[in-house]
Amino acid sequence: MLDREKDRMCIDIARLYYESNYSQQEIAHLRQISRPTVSKLLQRAKDLGYVNIHIYDPLEEMDDLSDKIQKMYHLDSVRIAYSPLNKNEEIRKHIGRVAAEFLNQTMKNGDIIGVTWGRTLHSVSSQLKKSHAQGIEVVQLKGGVTHSRLKNYSFEIVQDFADAFNTIARYLPLPVIFDSPEVKQMVEQDRNIKQILELGKQANIVVFTVGTVRDDSLLFNLGYLSQDEKEALSRSAVGDICSRFFDRYGKICNERINERTVGIELDDLSTKEKSILVAGGKRKLMAMHTALTAGYANILITDQFTGRSLLEMQAAEHNRNSQKH
Repeated sequence: MLDREKDRMCIDIARLYYESNYSQQEIAHLRQISRPTVSKLLQRAKDLGYVNIHIYDPLEEMDDLSDKIQKMYHLDSVRIAYSPLNKNEEIRKHIGRVAAEFLNQTMKNGDIIGVTWGRTLHSVSSQLKKSHAQGIEVVQLKGGVTHSRLKNYSFEIVQDFADAFNTIARYLPLPVIFDSPEVKQMVEQDRNIKQILELGKQANIVVFTVGTVRDDSLLFNLGYLSQDEKEALSRSAVGDICSRFFDRYGKICNERINERTVGIELDDLSTKEKSILVAGGKRKLMAMHTALTAGYANILITDQFTGRSLLEMQAAEHNRNSQKH
């Protein structure tokens, strides 16, 4: 067989095998040649470069993605959860699982972990496994009492964490936003409340998410804020962390509401050994970008869709700044 004819035959056989999904035995029968000959011709097609096999490994892509995000925001660690769908509920489920795994792997004896509340944190807490670490303290970082019928999972989350880490839950049995700064300051002087707040400041690990300033956001629908306040925040804020609203520069954008808010201060987050932001989804993108740029987190747990969007957002911002100069 001439080389040209042989090449033509090995290409045809490669098409049958790789594109039409015929087995080697079926090709041997069709072409009236032996099965070992089919195998040799397929190998020849690969050797000559007629066939180029590319294996897509999503885990490899996520490792590359996490490295880029880590460098971009100067983070200690980034974990990317693979979500099969770019939908909020699906993303929340998978980033919750990865965050729970990360905590189970990294918690050590004597850690003090502060937690917030909301749907994302509930996804984390509900997927925690029993830990062998000892002497763990679990404390609520912000008030969670509300008269709304909507669930914020404040009780369940702290209890889940306490159960997983074999300890007693330290609750902050207060609203997260009071009606006035004066009442809030008076309540904070209570000896028991002061101890819980102080334990939150001592926490070396904090786990939190970011909220949005959309009409359907959980915090906007728990009855803490007036309609005028919600409208003002929608104009000035990009999101909240621990119910403290910040602008696109990462600064508190409404001091009057902030003075009424019970819980950890934003600046305290950047001092923690592990300040873990667990968040994902298009709605939270700007709040996440701002929080990471401001240095409120040193560990990020998100999904691949949000991770790619963060890179695109950073690239677009870099291009705009370049054009200005």
